[in-house]
Amino acid sequence: MSAPITGVILAGGAGRRMGGVDKGLQELNGQPLVQRVLVRLAPQVDSVLISANRNRERYAGFGCPVLGDTIPGYAGPLAGLQAALAHAGTPLLVSAPCDSPFLPADLVARLRAALEAKAADLAVARADGRVHRAFCLLRSDLRPGLDAFLASGERRVGLWHASLKVVEVDFDDEAEAFANVNTLEDLGAGRQS
Repeated sequence: MSAPITGVILAGGAGRRMGGVDKGLQELNGQPLVQRVLVRLAPQVDSVLISANRNRERYAGFGCPVLGDTIPGYAGPLAGLQAALAHAGTPLLVSAPCDSPFLPADLVARLRAALEAKAADLAVARADGRVHRAFCLLRSDLRPGLDAFLASGERRVGLWHASLKVVEVDFDDEAEAFANVNTLEDLGAGRQS
């Protein structure tokens, strides 16, 4: 039997490129972005957490535990991963950003297959020559190293990945699934499609 996986939706950012709004709660065709991600991620994992630093009561309404960063000041996606690792209690954790409502239905299966095949620490999605670092599956025993990395004041996801055994997983066949909604213009364009 496969080891259980916890999913975390990263919704803890400051939303700077969207004028400071809480991105996960912005609606695309009448549905909050975080809900769209939840609908796609939940069937692929055993449980889902939401990483959010504001409007936590609204996020709780989606039926998942909501975790805030322990590091103040919107410290980035690694802080969300850190909080999720502290709470998850499963051997594996997969993350997805709240602003990518079209994530692949086979994201977790493909990341897991590569992680196990390469005995890697972390598997990350790659499409159209670009690594999508917020879409990753990692071993929960990486937590002490991540704690130390963040305690050093470092926040760069790529630098942390460089310290690990990482396998990049090709999703060129589903590249459009990684489209994200970063601005209000993106949100408007999505409403039209």
